[in-house]
Amino acid sequence: MGSFTVDVLQVRNSSYQIGRDLGEFYRNRPILNTYDSITKSVIDEESMKSVYTALAPHLLEELKGIADGLNISFRKAAAMFSGYDVPKTKEMGCSAILTKEYYVRNYDFSSEFYDRLFTLSQPKEALATAGYNLLLLGRHDGVNQEGLVAGLHFVSNQSYTKGISAWVAVRMVLDTCSTVDEATQLLKEIPHAACYNISIGDRFGDFAEVEISPDSVMVRRGEKMLSCVNHFQEQTMRRKNRDIITGSVQRDVFLHGLEADLMTHEAMFNLFKDPTSPLFFIDYQNLFGTLHTFSYSYKKAKILTTIAKSEGVLEIDLKEWVKGVNLDVQKMNGFIEADEI
Repeated sequence: MGSFTVDVLQVRNSSYQIGRDLGEFYRNRPILNTYDSITKSVIDEESMKSVYTALAPHLLEELKGIADGLNISFRKAAAMFSGYDVPKTKEMGCSAILTKEYYVRNYDFSSEFYDRLFTLSQPKEALATAGYNLLLLGRHDGVNQEGLVAGLHFVSNQSYTKGISAWVAVRMVLDTCSTVDEATQLLKEIPHAACYNISIGDRFGDFAEVEISPDSVMVRRGEKMLSCVNHFQEQTMRRKNRDIITGSVQRDVFLHGLEADLMTHEAMFNLFKDPTSPLFFIDYQNLFGTLHTFSYSYKKAKILTTIAKSEGVLEIDLKEWVKGVNLDVQKMNGFIEADEI
């Protein structure tokens, strides 16, 4: 594969127009064919609308905009991008560490199923956010203008059912919540489709791992730090883990061995993005390669992010961006060896 690029998109408008801009930006891209092949042709549109109307109605407007931007029907856009009633997803990995000072996370999967898009969005109807897109509407991870940060971690497909995907749950949290308590309450209200951990932290120094499944939601907290990987740790949730969680446990042990309270945001970020780190993976052909590192410092309101083996780091002053100061960056360039795919 060699070099690969992630676009940086900045949008400030109504939710509908933001969706339309996003659709036009992605029109004719090959990734759309990939997503069409792994999603259903038709979903229960009315049930999806009912959930969205209750929890995040502005996302319905964005979805309408996406449909118009791509020049497809709303029904088709709903099936492909709403994150509702999607087929079972393949296993993916993610590691995060949370402290009172910062949040740092790696996303590990395959470049074949990667939007390659980092969006800074300021809709009129919701909070401004910055994060990596997943199936256009959703988010792998991100942060909002209130300093609330969140990311998803796949656990299993136990008890899989019709419901909201974790990437849309993350999007709903970022768009509508200001604190960890608000986010955990919303996550208890969302009808979840699968088993995921959601790592969340806020500017007040609160942080948590929310362990979610279609039939229960548990919250796990820490004092100085908290790790979040790809297995449930609450006793009542452990039966929903996959049979083999060795790699996830090993990453968790490594994270707990770090003196996170003595490490700066920058030092932890550099550790996560380092290709020689135990947290960086190159097994892309088996859906376990590191694609991006995302982090946020609460006190500085600063995002540090980069993509696999990039020589550069995107640094964003979120407060300044929310005030209207646009970035002069349009792309991030990374590298994946051809023999790693």
